[in-house]
This record gives sequence, structure tokens and C-alpha cells, in this order.
Amino acid sequence: MGSGASDAKRELIERLQELEVRQLRLFVRDRSLPLLSTTLTIQQLKVLVALAIDGNTPTHELAERVGVSVATLTGIVDRLSARSLVLRREDPADRRVRRVDLTEEGRTLIDDMWGTSRERTSAALRSLDLETLRGLVRGVEALYEVLRRSAPAEPADPRGA
Repeated sequence: MGSGASDAKRELIERLQELEVRQLRLFVRDRSLPLLSTTLTIQQLKVLVALAIDGNTPTHELAERVGVSVATLTGIVDRLSARSLVLRREDPADRRVRRVDLTEEGRTLIDDMWGTSRERTSAALRSLDLETLRGLVRGVEALYEVLRRSAPAEPADPRGA
């Protein structure tokens, strides 16, 4: 790749990074009210977000995912369970293993926190012309594929999904 092409590529990457920061600022504004009005701790939010992403998870894996000990996670899950946001069950395949998942109330809470920016993004995307949308999809799919290949391997989904 020639110097001109590499300069153009660098400038485009810088522009995309700048736009990403600007977009994140808009999303933070959209999400700020539900997030700022919550009485949940950061650790509790981390557990809820991990469960929203991964679903029904063994306690030891969830503790590792959010960066706490199993004992600390037990307290966090107890408090979230008392608020009816998560539930604990034994693993049908191994009764020694406890699994944690979001309740319907927990899913609703996470959806409420993420929903505002999702709705705003959908409205913005609907305003774009078809060719722009196709180009955006191609670009985001290509970026996702590169990120996916460089990401650590995800654990197998125990639900078989």
C-alpha cells in the first residue's frame, strides 16, 4: 500500500474513532436517566449485564466474568434475588453447580436501560437511504468479523443455543 493510501486509511480510521466517541456520548445521554436513577451498585449492574449477554450462567463462571470471588458473588446475587432481578437454580446436569439467570423483571430493567438508545438508533437508521444502509451493514459486519476473530473464545452455551 502506497504512502497516500496509508495516509487516507489512517485518516479514515481516526474519523471513525472520532465518530464512535461522539455516538457514544449521545448514547450515554440517552441511557443516563435510567442508569442514574438506579439504586443498584456497579457490581450488581455488572452481574445483570453479564447475565443479559450470556444468559443462564454457572455461579463460578459468573464470578470470573465480573471479576469477583464466588463468595462475593453470592452476596451480590442474594441482593439481586431479593429484588426479584435474578434467580438461582441447581444445574440439572450437576446438582452441585448453581446457575444464575435474569428474571423477567431483570430483563425488563436491562431492556429499559438499553432501550432508549436502541429506539433512537432505529429511528436514525430508518432515515438513511437503502444504499447507505447496505454500505453500513457491510462495514459493520466486516468490523465485527475482525473483532470476533481476535476475541477470546467464548464458553460453550449450556442451553445448546
